[in-house]
Amino acid sequence: MIAYLFPGQGSQQLGMGADLFDEFKKLTDIADEVLGYSIRSLCLDDPERLGNTEYTQPALYVVNALSYYQLLEEGKPRPDYVAGHSLGEYNALLAADVFDFMTGLRLVKKRGELMGRVSGGGMAAVLGLGEQEVLDVLRASGLDSLDVANLNSPTQTVISGPREDVEQAKDLFMAANAQSYSVLKVSGAFHSRQMIESQREFAEFAHQFELRPPTVPVIANVTARPYRSDRVVDTLVSQISSSVRWCDSVRYLMGKDVEEMVQVGPGRVLTGLVRSIRRKAEPLIVTPEEEREAALLDEPPRRTAATLAPAAAAPAAAAPAPAAAATAPAPVVPRAILATDLGSAGFRRDYGLRYACVTGGMYRGIASPELVAAVARAGMLGFLGTAGQTVEQAEAGIRQLKQTLTGDTAFGVNLVHDPRHAGWEDALVDLLLRYDIRVAEVSAFITLTPAMVRYRLTGLRREADGRVVPRHRVIAKVSRPEVARAFLSPAPARLVGQLLEQGRITAAEAELAAELPVADDLCLEADSGGHTDQGVALALLPSVRRLRDTVAAQYGYRQRVRLGAAGGIGTPEAAAACFLMGADFVTTGSINQCTVEAGTSDQVKDLLQDIDIQDTDYAPAGDLFEYGSRVQVLRKGVLFPARANKLYELYKRHDSLDGIDAATAGQLQTRYFGRTFDEVYQEVRAHHPAAEIEKADQDPRHKMALVFRWYFAYSTQAALSGSDEGRVDYQVHCGPALGAFNQWVKGTELQDWRRRRVAEINLRLLQEAADLMARRLLAVGTD
Repeated sequence: MIAYLFPGQGSQQLGMGADLFDEFKKLTDIADEVLGYSIRSLCLDDPERLGNTEYTQPALYVVNALSYYQLLEEGKPRPDYVAGHSLGEYNALLAADVFDFMTGLRLVKKRGELMGRVSGGGMAAVLGLGEQEVLDVLRASGLDSLDVANLNSPTQTVISGPREDVEQAKDLFMAANAQSYSVLKVSGAFHSRQMIESQREFAEFAHQFELRPPTVPVIANVTARPYRSDRVVDTLVSQISSSVRWCDSVRYLMGKDVEEMVQVGPGRVLTGLVRSIRRKAEPLIVTPEEEREAALLDEPPRRTAATLAPAAAAPAAAAPAPAAAATAPAPVVPRAILATDLGSAGFRRDYGLRYACVTGGMYRGIASPELVAAVARAGMLGFLGTAGQTVEQAEAGIRQLKQTLTGDTAFGVNLVHDPRHAGWEDALVDLLLRYDIRVAEVSAFITLTPAMVRYRLTGLRREADGRVVPRHRVIAKVSRPEVARAFLSPAPARLVGQLLEQGRITAAEAELAAELPVADDLCLEADSGGHTDQGVALALLPSVRRLRDTVAAQYGYRQRVRLGAAGGIGTPEAAAACFLMGADFVTTGSINQCTVEAGTSDQVKDLLQDIDIQDTDYAPAGDLFEYGSRVQVLRKGVLFPARANKLYELYKRHDSLDGIDAATAGQLQTRYFGRTFDEVYQEVRAHHPAAEIEKADQDPRHKMALVFRWYFAYSTQAALSGSDEGRVDYQVHCGPALGAFNQWVKGTELQDWRRRRVAEINLRLLQEAADLMARRLLAVGTD
C-alpha cells in the first residue's frame, strides 16, 4: 500500500513550482483569480512575501496540488491513504476528493489571512526529548502558557505560545538535556490556544462550504486517525489550535502496513521525519474495536502542561447558505469551549483522563466490565459495579478488565457500604488491594468503616518535596454535609489506631494519615436513580464547597478536594449547569444502563428507552428495608414501586406475618410472591447466614423483614434476567435523567437503545454541553 504525504509551512522555497505552472496553466489561472495576484511571481520572484504566512500557505497549497496532479499524469497509483502536515492536510483532503482545487484554495487563502494577522507569539523546536518529557519540563517550570504544537517524531517536538515565554523556556529545556532548542521564525503561536480567535472566524467561513466524505482515508492531525465522514469541516477547523500529531499519524500508517510513504510537494522534510519515526518508533496497532471507538472521540489527547486540549470535531458540516442569506450567514457556534476543557484539569491529569466525566458503579454488575472498558478507552473514568455481587463475581469482573485494558488506562471499582454484611466489605477491600486497584468509588457510607479507611491508607508515602501521596484514590459519593465532612477530614484516630493494632496498616501509614483527607474527591449526589436523599444540586454543591474550604483551612491541606456532581444529568443542559456551578467533574448513572454495554436484560432496556421524566417513583431499599431507606425506581410498565411500598407499610404496622389479615396475606402470596410465606422463608434460609436465620426464628418481626426482603431480591433478579414471569415486578433503579435523555435523543438514531453506546452518549453529552456554554456566554449582554 502507498500513502501520499503533503508538507506544510516551513517547506516553502523560492523557485518551487517552476516546472508546474505552465504544465497546469488552467489551474494556475484559477489560482491567480482566487488569490488576486500571480502565484508564479510569488513562488519564483518574491522571497519576502513567500515567507509571510498570508502568502506562504496558498503558495504551498497550489504547489502541493500541482505536484500531486503531476504524479497522476505520470501514471503513478492513486494513494491508499493520505495525510498532510498542518497546511498540507488541505492537500490530503483535496486528494481524497473532499473538495475541488478552487474550494480548497479559498479555504487556505482565508486560513492564511487569519493566521497571518496573529502576532506576539512564538514557536520553538525541541530536539532530543519526547512529548511527556517536554510536558514535564513545562509543568515543573510553571510555564502553563505554552502548548505542544507539533509532535513531529519521537524526539522532535515544537512548542508554541507567547514569544517571551518561548524564549524564556530555552534554558529550562537545555538544562533538561535537550539536544537543541531553536526558536522558529514565525509571526504567531500557531497550533496553540492563542489561535482560538482565528479558529472562530475560520469556522464561520468554512461552514459556508459543503464538503464531501473522503474517498480514501485522510489521517487527521488532531487525532492521528482517519477523518470521520460526518465531521470533516469541524475537524479541519479544529486543526488551527490543535497539536499536529504527526509522529502518531505515521505510526498509524505503519500499523496499517503501508509500505511506501511518499512526500508530494517541495523539500524533503516529511521524508526525513518518516525515516526517523520508522527507525525510533513502533507501529501503532489499532484493533477494529478500538478503531470503532476511536471514531467516537471528538477531541485528541491532552497536549499542554495545563492539560488544555485541542479543539474538537463538531456536528456535520452545514450546507451553503441560500443566496438570499449570503450577506448574513447563520451564526456558527465557535469552538472556544471544548469538551476537554470542562471541569478540573487537575482531575483529568490525576486520573489520566481526556474528559472530566465519570460513569458510576451501578449495582449488581449493571456497570459491567464491557461498559467500564468502553468509557475507559474513550478517556473517561468508569467504575465497575459490585454492589449485590459476591466477591467471586467482583473478582471475575476485575480480572476481565485487567485483561481487556492495557497500559495506564484508568478504571475503578465501586465499594458500597452494607451494614448487614461487614465481612463482604472487608473481603472486597482485600480484593482491591490484591489486584492493585488504584481508585475506588465509595458509596452509601454514612460513617467511615475500618475496611474503607484501610483501603485509603495502605501505601501512603511521603515524597521528597514533603507531600503525602496516596497509592489508592477515593472518590466518595455523598449527599449530606455531615457525611461530606467525614470524608473531607483525616481518617479518625480511633480507626487508624485500631487498624495499626491489628497489623493491617504500617506505623508509617498511620502517622501520615493525619495529613490528608479520607477522599481525594467528593461526588455530590443529588436526586438520582437508586439510593437517594432527594437532594438538590443547586443547594448541595455550593454548601459543600464552603464546607470543603472551611475544613481545608482547618487542616492546612496542600491539595484541594475536588467536587463533582451526580444525579439528574441526562442532557447537555444539565451537564452544562453543573460545570457552570463549578463542578470539577460530572458523574452519569441512569442513562448508562440503557446502553448496549450495560449488564441488564434487553427487556429492561426496552422499557427504559421510552420513559419520560415523570415515569419514576420512590420505593423502599431492599438492602436497608428495616431502616426505611428509599431508592428511586422505574414506575412505568411495572408494579414494583406500589408493591414495595405496600410491603413497607405492612412491616411498620405489624409485628409478624401472622398479624396480617387473611385477605392481604393471600394477596401477597398469590400476586406478589407467587408462593407461600413458608416457601419464601425456606428460600431465605438457604441464602442467609445461620446467625441471621437464628435471629429470625426467635424474632417474628425480623422473620417478616427477611420474607419481605426476599421480594426485593426476586424483583432485582427478574429484571436482570429479563424474566417474562416476573415482568410486572421488575425492580429497576432509575432517575428522571433517563427520561430527559430520551426526550433529547427522540427522533434520532439514539432513540433505539441498541444504537446507544455508553462512550458515545457521554461524549455527545459533554460536547453539546460545551457548545451550549459557548452559546450562552456569547449571548450574555445581548438582546
